[in-house]
Amino acid sequence: MSKRPQLRLTIFCSSLFWAAFVWAAFAAGQDGRTQHKLDSEFQSAAAQYEAGQYAQAAAQLEDILPLAPNSFEVHELMGQVYASLSQDTKALEHFEAAVRLKPDSAPARENLATVLIHMGKMEPAGEEFRKALALEPDNFDANHNLGEFYIQTEKIEDALPLLERAEKIDPSSYDNGYDLALAEFLTGRLAAARQLAQSLVLKQNSGELHNLLGQIEEKDEKYLTAEHEFEIAAHMDPSEENLFDWGSELLLHRAYTPAIEVFEKAARRYPNSSRLLIGLGMALDWGGRYDEAVKALLAAADLDPSDARCYLFLSKAYDSSLNQAQEVIERFRRYAELQPGNALAQYYYALSLWKGKRGGDANLDLQAVESLLGKSIALDDTLPEVHLLLGNLHDNRNEYEKSIPEYEHALKLNPNLADAHYRLATAYVHIGQKDQAQKEFDVYQTLRARHLAEIDKEKAEVQQFVYSSKADSSTTH
Repeated sequence: MSKRPQLRLTIFCSSLFWAAFVWAAFAAGQDGRTQHKLDSEFQSAAAQYEAGQYAQAAAQLEDILPLAPNSFEVHELMGQVYASLSQDTKALEHFEAAVRLKPDSAPARENLATVLIHMGKMEPAGEEFRKALALEPDNFDANHNLGEFYIQTEKIEDALPLLERAEKIDPSSYDNGYDLALAEFLTGRLAAARQLAQSLVLKQNSGELHNLLGQIEEKDEKYLTAEHEFEIAAHMDPSEENLFDWGSELLLHRAYTPAIEVFEKAARRYPNSSRLLIGLGMALDWGGRYDEAVKALLAAADLDPSDARCYLFLSKAYDSSLNQAQEVIERFRRYAELQPGNALAQYYYALSLWKGKRGGDANLDLQAVESLLGKSIALDDTLPEVHLLLGNLHDNRNEYEKSIPEYEHALKLNPNLADAHYRLATAYVHIGQKDQAQKEFDVYQTLRARHLAEIDKEKAEVQQFVYSSKADSSTTH
C-alpha cells in the first residue's frame, strides 16, 4: 500500500462556550482578572496555535489552566497544542479531561482516539472512534475517521461502509475519496477503485492518485498501463515511494535497461535508501552488469546490515562476479555475526566462502564452511539449499557416501532443484549406480527444459522483495 491514511485532529474551540466560561470565572473573582483580559489571553493562545507557535501557546494555556481547571475548551486546546509538540502523554491527559467534562462530544472523542493511535494504543482508540460515531452517526468526520482507523488496522471490509457513508455525506472530500478508492482496491473491487480514482484525478490531479492507479492496473494485469501510471506519479512527485514503485514495475516485467535508469536516478536523489540500492543491484545483475550490481548491493548492505532481502540478491550477483570477493565475504560474515540465530545468515556466509574457492582462494577453510552449514541446519533443517551446498562440499572431497544423503534430503525438501538432481546423478556415477544416475540425469534434463519456471521463480523473488518493501514503508509513513 503506498499510503497510510493519517487521521486528523479535530479543532474544537467555540468562542461562545469560552465567553460563557470567562464570565463565570470573572464573576467568581478568580485572580482579579477581567473578563476581557481572560478572553484576550485565550484567543491569543488559540492564535499562536493556529500560527504554529506551539510552545508559546502552551505557556499561555498553562498560565490560564489554574483559573479554569474544569474548562472543556482549555483542555481541548491544550491537547491540540501538546499533540502538535509531539508530547503525546501531556496531550492524552488533556484530551481525557475534555472527554470527562463533555462525554457527549464526538470531536473530543476523535481527538482522544487520534492521540491514542500516536501512542500505539489501538484498541482504546478504536473504542473512542466508535463512541464518536454512535454520538453522531451522520457526521462526516466520525464516519471518515473510523473508516481510516480500520484501514490502518487492516480491517478493510469494516472500513468500506463507513467510507462509503462519508462519501455520500461529502462527495467533495478528496481524502475520503482516496481512502475509499484504496479500500476498494485492497478488497479486490478493481473496477470501482479505478472509476473513483479516475474521477478524483479530474478534481485534484496528484502523484498519489496515479500511484494508486498504477497499483490497480498492476493487480488487473494491465502492465503497460500500470507502468505508465507509475511513471506519471514519479514525475509529478519524485518521492522515494513513487520512484521505487516505477522502477519496481519495470523490474517486475524484465525491462532492465529503463529500470536501471530509474533506480540510478532515484538512488542519487535518495542515497540513504537501501531498498532503492537493492532494486538497482537487481536490475544491474539481470541486465548483465554484474560488477556494478555487486557494488550497489554492497552499499545497500552497509546502509542496513540486518536487511535479509539484500543478501539473497547479493549471493546471486556474486555468482557472476567474484572481483569483489573479499568485500562480499566480509558483508556476509558481519550478517552472520549480527544474526547468530538466523539459519540463512549462516548459510550465506558459508556460501560466500565456498564461492571464493572459485576465485582461486588457496586459503579457503572448508572446515569453516562445513561448520557454518552444520550450524545452519541445527537452526533450521528445512532449507534445501543448505543441504545442497553441504552435499557439494562432501562431493568436492570425493565423500560420495556423505554427499548422496545430503542431495536426497535437499530434493525431499524441494524436488525441483535441477542442480541437486545433476549432482546426485554424478555422485551415483562415481559409486557405480548407473541406472540411478540415468534417472537423475533424465529429471535434470526435464527441469532444465522448463526455462519459464526459472523466469517465474525470478519474478516471484522480485515480487516478494517489492511487496515486503512496500509493507515496511507503509508502517513507517
